Amino acid sequence: MIDIHTHILPGIDDGATNIEDSLDLARAAVADGITALIATPHHADGRYTNHAAFVTEQVERLREELANHQIPLEVYAGQEIRVHSDMLDAWSANELATLAGSRYILLEMPSSSIPKRMLEYIHELTIMGIRPIIAHPERNAEVVKHPDKLKEMIEAGAFGQMTTHSLLGGFGKQIERKAWQLCRDGLIHIISSDAHHTVRRGFRLKEAYNRLKSEFGEGFVKTYIANAESIISNSEMIDCPSKSSSTRWLNWFKFTKSAQKG
Repeated sequence: MIDIHTHILPGIDDGATNIEDSLDLARAAVADGITALIATPHHADGRYTNHAAFVTEQVERLREELANHQIPLEVYAGQEIRVHSDMLDAWSANELATLAGSRYILLEMPSSSIPKRMLEYIHELTIMGIRPIIAHPERNAEVVKHPDKLKEMIEAGAFGQMTTHSLLGGFGKQIERKAWQLCRDGLIHIISSDAHHTVRRGFRLKEAYNRLKSEFGEGFVKTYIANAESIISNSEMIDCPSKSSSTRWLNWFKFTKSAQKG
C-alpha cells in the first residue's frame, strides 16, 4: 500500500516532533502494510512554511535514518499546500512541491469554507499540466453542506483525497457520514492517512480499506490503491466509481490489467 498524505518529517509542522517520532511513525506504517509514503508537511497555512527545496532536504535525511535503522519504507517529498492568493506565483518561484515529483499536487482548503477562486486555481494549474488533489474535502464545512461544490472542482480537473480517520469516525459522526457519502457518490479518488502521531493520528489505512471492501466492494479499494500507485509512478489516475457502478468497474479493471499483461 502507498500513503500519499503524511506528516512524518520531524519538527517542521504539527506532525512528528523529533526523529524518534518519525521512526516510530515509519515502523507503524510498515506494520500497517504500507511500503511507501509521501511526506506532506503543511506549507503556507499561516503557521508553517516549508518550501520545496527544504522538504526535499528533510526527506533525504529521513531516508538515511530509515536505512540506518533498517526500516523498509520508501519516503518521497511533497507538501500539503494551503490554497492562498499567491499560490501561482509561488509555483513559478519553485516554492511548491508536487507529490513524489509527479504531475500531482496536494492542496488544502480552509476548514470553514471554499476559497472564492478555487475553480480558477484548479483551471490554471491544470493548464500548466499540474493535477490538483483536494486534501480531506469531507472536513470542509462548505463541502459538508454543499457536496455539489466538490463535484464542480472535480469536473474542473481536481481529484478528492479522503482521510482514513474520517471514514472510521475519528472526526465525529457528521464527518463520518459525509465521508461515506462522498465515496458513494464517486467524488473521492484516493484514501490516505494524514498521519501525525502513532497514537493520536495513526495510519489505519488497512482498516479503512477493509471497511470499504465490506461496505462497497472490492472495486472501490482497487481504485484507491491503483490511484495511489499512479501518483508515485506519475501516471494517469483512474476515474472513481460510484456505488452503483462499482461491480461494473471491477470487471473493467480486471479486463484492463489482463490486457496490459498481454
